[in-house]
Parts: sequence; C-alpha cells; structure tokens
Amino acid sequence: MKALVLEKQHDIRLREIDLPLAIGPRDVKIKIHTVGVCGSDVHYYQHGNIGSFVVHEPMVLGHEAAGVVTEVGADVRHLQVGDRVCMEPGVPDFESKAVRLGLYNLDPAVRFWATPPIHGCLTPFVSHPAAFTFKLPDNVSFAEGAIVEPLAIGLQAATKARIKPGDLAVVMGAGTIGMMTALAALAGGCSRVVICDLVQEKLDLIHAYPGITTVNLRQQSLLEVVTGLSGEWGADIVFEASGSDKAYDGIFDLLCPGGCLVLVGLPADKVAIDIVALLAKEIRIESVFRYANIFPRALALIASGKINVKPFISRSFKFADGVAAFDAAASGNPRDVKIQIELE
Repeated sequence: MKALVLEKQHDIRLREIDLPLAIGPRDVKIKIHTVGVCGSDVHYYQHGNIGSFVVHEPMVLGHEAAGVVTEVGADVRHLQVGDRVCMEPGVPDFESKAVRLGLYNLDPAVRFWATPPIHGCLTPFVSHPAAFTFKLPDNVSFAEGAIVEPLAIGLQAATKARIKPGDLAVVMGAGTIGMMTALAALAGGCSRVVICDLVQEKLDLIHAYPGITTVNLRQQSLLEVVTGLSGEWGADIVFEASGSDKAYDGIFDLLCPGGCLVLVGLPADKVAIDIVALLAKEIRIESVFRYANIFPRALALIASGKINVKPFISRSFKFADGVAAFDAAASGNPRDVKIQIELE
C-alpha cells in the first residue's frame, strides 16, 4: 500500500510500504477516509523526536482517523461491514495492571499510532482492535470523527480537573488542544472559560463561542482579566495547554485558594515551579497523558451538539498532496487549527 512515510527529519514521502493487515477474531479492517495532522506528527517531521521517542527508521504518520469498516473478526459483535467509525490510536497490553486499573493510557507497553516505532494510519487500510473502534453516529461526519482524538485529550483534562458547576477556568494556549480543552471545560460545567494566546487570528476562531472570553497576551494582562471576572478571588482551574515554559511565570497567581492546575502541554525543557506559591494556596496539580475511557463521551458530545468542532477544521488536503499538508501545518499559518488529509 501507499502511505505517507516520515523517512527521517525533514523528509516525508508518499510511497509504497509493506504493512500488516491481517485481522484477528477481535479486530476489524478499516478503509481510512480522513486523518488529522497532529502537532506531534509535525514535531516528528521537524525535529525527528519528541523527548525520548525518536524516529530511528521510516515511520508512517497519522493517528487522528475515521473510516469505514470493510472486514470484521469472528468475535466482533458491535460493528459490521459498512459502519462508519473512528479509532482510538493507543492499544495497551490487555493483560497489564494499567488496564485492570482503568489507566490503560499509562501502560508502558501501549502501542500508539505514529509513535516510534509504531506505524500510523496515513495509509488506505488499517487493522485495529474492535474494542478501540467506535461507530460514528449518523449526524457525525468523517471530518468530525477524525477530530475526536484531540477532543478526547481536552475531555481527559476536564475530567482530571474535577469541574464543579459554575467554575471559572483559564486555558493557556489556543492551539488545537487548547481549543478542545476550552470546549470540554464548558461542556463539563464551567460557566466561563478564559483562553489566552499571542496570536489574535486563533483567538478570533473561538471568540464567539458562548461562555468564552479571549485574551491576547500582547494587548491585555491575563491576571487583570481573571481578577475582574472572579471578583479578585481567582480562577478555579487553570489548564496549561501551550507547552511554553514562560506560561509558568506567575501561573499560581491566576488561581484561587484551593484551585487546580491541570498540565496538558508538553514543555521542551524542565520548568521551575514556585513551590511556596503552590503551598500557600494549597493548589492541586493534575497531569494529562493522552486519555482513557473518553472516546465514547467525546462522540456523544459532538453528536448531541453540545460541542461543535466544525469551526476548528481549517483545511483538507487530498492524500496525493499529503506532503503539502504537512508543509502547511509546519508553516504555522495563524488561521489554521486542524488540517486534515482525505484518502477518498
């Protein structure tokens, strides 16, 4: 099959590659329709690694996907040929302690699409466990199905925050994950979410969403905005989704006593934290690494209309133009949130 292959840093090619497609009794075969270009895919393209995950040999990219079931294993009951589906890209060892505890995203043996050395899904067909394959409701498009994966990260963050109805939240960073986290926080019960960034074009995309307040950090003080909205008490929750080490400067000032900081973004280097400021407010810190038992909830929220992801799907490229799609994503166009590739 043809696939979009990262040969090495700065080198992506659309070429033939031999990939296993045999399915077991609990697997399904899927014809891929739409794949989102994730920031991690772009990072591998530009840098060749993310921390200790290093591309040592050619790797098929892509992990945000939707498609159509073309074959089902003998033991599969909840799916059939012709079903439109999206796929959770991380498959753990089903015998692991992490799985038994419901923390399968933290299983050290998890096999996650497009994370070295595991191939991704930017190829016409894949085989995948049926347990991690979810039928799309009739009113959910392939494009929306392919954005369930980043939305799941936002929902994991909202879940870890333990939102109470009426909470005031802050999201730092208006990239795809920041946007999805903001929508998840509103769906989870926040009365208002303040989202900040340095790029006005990104803030403009979410500004009109009910319950959202946007802050351009070049023009306004985030602390002043939060202070005003909270009656000088502070935000109940801060989601750090930018991955910038600068975001941690004064971050505890934004939070109310007993507030919660949720770490979502991945900084490039170690970050210094003001422990005294943390202790003085008894701040609770939560962290997010992917998600567990979230995909069905994300689908339900999209299907119900509670979360509208359509405005954040920026552009679509044909499979033949996949390299151009990655170049576009890497260019940092401020009006792009989610670029997708269509294989049909």
